[in-house]
Amino acid sequence: MADPVSAGEGAPPGAIRCSDGEREQTRSRLAQAAGDGRITVEELDDRLALVAGARFRHELDAVAADLPRSERPPGVAAGWLPILATARRQLSADATALVGRGQVAVSRRRRWAVFVAAVAVALIFTALVLAAVHGFGDEGLDHHELGPG
Repeated sequence: MADPVSAGEGAPPGAIRCSDGEREQTRSRLAQAAGDGRITVEELDDRLALVAGARFRHELDAVAADLPRSERPPGVAAGWLPILATARRQLSADATALVGRGQVAVSRRRRWAVFVAAVAVALIFTALVLAAVHGFGDEGLDHHELGPG
């Protein structure tokens, strides 16, 4: 095993080694920047090679220093949770607009659109529940004694 003192040779004073997770965060940040058109594909490849060879945090920071940080605040989960939270807030705002108790004045047209959308969702949900209860078979209405007969 290497001597701990000699293992740290070549490292700047105070340098902290980076983890695989930190490398992956930098890769994701670079991929996002390429997707946004901030860097070219060739530049992405060059930077990803630097990330793969990085041993210390300051090397990772240098690779993405000219790119904006994630707009997601720390501690906010990725994936479906922010999408569901946004949908919940929108549904709540639409429901308060529908009953006229919202903090923002809503036009009559907007209230009407929210009402129609709510009725459509309720009808679709009801149809799905009825279809699930009665089955999705191709027997038609014969098994309900509602058919010709």
